Formats: sequence, structure tokens, C-alpha cells
Amino acid sequence: PEPGRCAHFVLRKRRFCRMIPAPGRRFCGEHGHEEEQNDRKRIPCPLDPKHTVYEDQLQKHLKKCNSREKPKPVYFIQDINAGLKDVAEIPEKQVPLSSLSVEELQNLIIKLKKASNGLELHLKEQILSHQALQEALNDPKNGESAFKHLKQQASILGNMEKLHLLGPGRCFVEFGAGRGRLSHWVDVALQNVESVQFLLVERATTRFKVDGKHKRRDSIFERLQVDIQHLCLNKVPILEKKKLPVVGIGKHLCGAATDLALRCLVESYATCCDGEDEEPAPKHCKAAQTEVAPHGSAGSESTTEDHKPVAGIVIALCCHHKCDWTHYVGREFFKSVGLGPVEFHYFQRMSSWATCGMRETTSKASTSEDSEDQTDDTEEHEQTLSRTESGSDTLQGILSVEERKEIGCLCKRLIDHGRIEYLQQQGYKAALQYYTEPAVSLENVLLTAVPSPSLIPEPTI
Repeated sequence: PEPGRCAHFVLRKRRFCRMIPAPGRRFCGEHGHEEEQNDRKRIPCPLDPKHTVYEDQLQKHLKKCNSREKPKPVYFIQDINAGLKDVAEIPEKQVPLSSLSVEELQNLIIKLKKASNGLELHLKEQILSHQALQEALNDPKNGESAFKHLKQQASILGNMEKLHLLGPGRCFVEFGAGRGRLSHWVDVALQNVESVQFLLVERATTRFKVDGKHKRRDSIFERLQVDIQHLCLNKVPILEKKKLPVVGIGKHLCGAATDLALRCLVESYATCCDGEDEEPAPKHCKAAQTEVAPHGSAGSESTTEDHKPVAGIVIALCCHHKCDWTHYVGREFFKSVGLGPVEFHYFQRMSSWATCGMRETTSKASTSEDSEDQTDDTEEHEQTLSRTESGSDTLQGILSVEERKEIGCLCKRLIDHGRIEYLQQQGYKAALQYYTEPAVSLENVLLTAVPSPSLIPEPTI
């Protein structure tokens, strides 16, 4: 061990513990039980056995242990954005993709192409930038990874500006915020704009946050440590008080998290918690009882009065293999083209072929975008999947590298089209576009949505 450091060898990390022991001790408090101590005994914490505690201090420790159950915040409503879970729809046992026969795989591909027939599969390029990031983009101190993240953030802001979403009197909600860099750059872009607020939604505790960089006195930042599945925006005190139009944003919002965020915005915020005294719940929510409102019925629903509480949505998509049928907002679309949960299960697995379903691109994927924060581990997720789903002899025997890539892209577009139809039926003008080059990120599709022209909210200043 290093001088002055704990003498315990951590097998999992293949190194000595780096904690500093008390004077005269060889081990730190966590590993002190390895020393001969007849007076005190360490035991595993009953809340989390990964760490230990002195037995005589157990009760004191339980009151402050980070693994203790904490009181739920006022905006926590169990499964409010989860969607309907019809257990009967979901097969009990789902056969892995690699276990399918050649004939079964070919039938799936036929279904995929038939369902995709007539859809807009060739997305337009809308690779933009924003002056707020120009200085950072030109900074020679940035490495390749940082530069790629900045290019993506600049394009997202450019697309937001094109949709007139960068304005006063709004609350920007960043889903899967991680370190909060996207909100940071939105704040920089709005440095001369008044009455701007930010909510950073992240279920995990995050290190190295950039929140401290926000020095503007008139912009308010608040972190919400909650799973999107349980987030009722209308119960967030600042929104409950000010009723601000919301702009939902996200950079690489993995799989089902995108669907949960869409429900959170266009269902629970717009309809479920509309100033009611009683605590709303999915079963009481009219929008949640029907998967999507019938096309053309928007004018008669409470979601579309004189304005929309949601001013816009701008989300960079990723990790379609992490989608979930129970949360997916496009289930009605899938059913309308003769598909169900079984096909969805296979298509979401096959979607990974677009970015890592072949050996030739796995190494590219691992280097195309290093992880900047917890929500940007896109390629790492895809790499893990490729080892289990794309390496079977069956696939490599009947599909070439390019064919698998094409099928993977088709799966992604089909899943995304279901999201587009969902938003359209909820009264939004939605679109998909490439917002950056594949060399910057293999996950380069941006989902945008704004209310239909007659439903644009008036900013509150």
C-alpha cells in the first residue's frame, strides 16, 4: 500500500484501498475489522451490505446511511408516466434474438419492411450551431471527445432557436440531465433574457455537476432527483406556483426514458395534474386510460384548450434497444400496422445493429463519443448489447454487415415513427432530423415537437 493509506487490498479493483486510516492504524474505518480489535466489531450495514459499520454505532448509522429510504418529494407520484401495463399483452417468456431460426428471422424482416412501407425513412439533415458555443468550439484546449459533445450541444441549441424555443418566461426541463451541460449552454444562450428557469431531472446522484457555473441572478436552477416514470411536473413547487410554459430537452435520453419523458410532458403535465385538489394518478387520468387520443379529437380534450402548457420538445434519441413495450408511447401505431409486443421486442433488439451490430463498427462505436456524463454512455450500452445479440452464427450466416446496419436503422425509424404519431395525435407538430454527423455520434437523430400553430402558449414574464 501507499504510505499513509489503508493496507486493505481491494480484489475487485486490483489495488489497495486509498482511504486514510486513523493515526496508529493500518486500516481505514471501513476495513478496520481486519485489525485485531477485541473491543469493537464491524458488521455489514442492514440497508446495504456493501459497506460495514461498528456494531455499537449501528442505530446512529441507520439514521444517516445514504441507503436509507428517504421521504418522497411532493412531485413523486408512483408510475404516473409509466403508461398502461396490460400483463396479458406481454409474453411470459421472450426467446433471445440469437435463438431464432433463419426462417423466423426472415419473417421478422418481412414484417419490418412491410410496416415501414410508406414511412418517411430518409430524414433531412439539420446540422446547426449556436453562437453561445462558438468560443468553446474554438478553444484549442478541448480534446476530441469534448469537441464532439460541444458540436452536438450547439446543434441542439441551433434547432431550439429555429423553433423559437429560446425565449423568456419559460421553464426548461432537462430529462436525464447528468452533469447538466445542456441546460448550462441554454442558460448561456439566454444570458440577456429574463424570467428563465431550469429543472434538471436525474434519478442518480451525479458527480462533477456544472451547476456551479450558473452565475446569472435571474435564472433559477433546481435539480429533481427522481425517476422520470414517477415525475409529476405540475407538482413541482416552482411550476405549481408560476404555471410556466415548459420546454422539454434531453441529450441522448436512453430508450424507454424518452417515452417516459414524452408522457410526463404531454399527458401528466398537460392533463393529469391540472390544478386538481386530489392527488392525480394514472388510473384517474383520462389521457392515460386511452393510449392516444383519436386523430382529430384534440379540440375536444382538456389537453388542447386555448394553449399548450408544453411550448416544445427537443430530445436527442439513443439506445432504442432499451425501449420497453409497457412504456412505449407508439403502441397504437404498432397495432395499426399489425405488430405487437413480440415484434416490438425483437425490433428493439435488432435496432442495435444500426450502430454496433457488426464487428467492423464496434471499435468505431467505442471511440466515437467518450462518456461525458451518466446519460451519454450511448456507445458503451450498444457495445454491451453487440456481444450478446449480434454474434450468433445464424445472423452472420444470412445477413451481411450492410444488411444488418440497414435493418437496424429501419427498426429505429419504425420505433421513432410511433413516437411521432403519438405526438401528432396529442396536438403537436413533430419531426425527426439528423442533428449531427455520424462521425460525431452514431446516435444522431433529434426529435422535435411544438404545439400546432393555433395552440402555441403565450410566454409568462
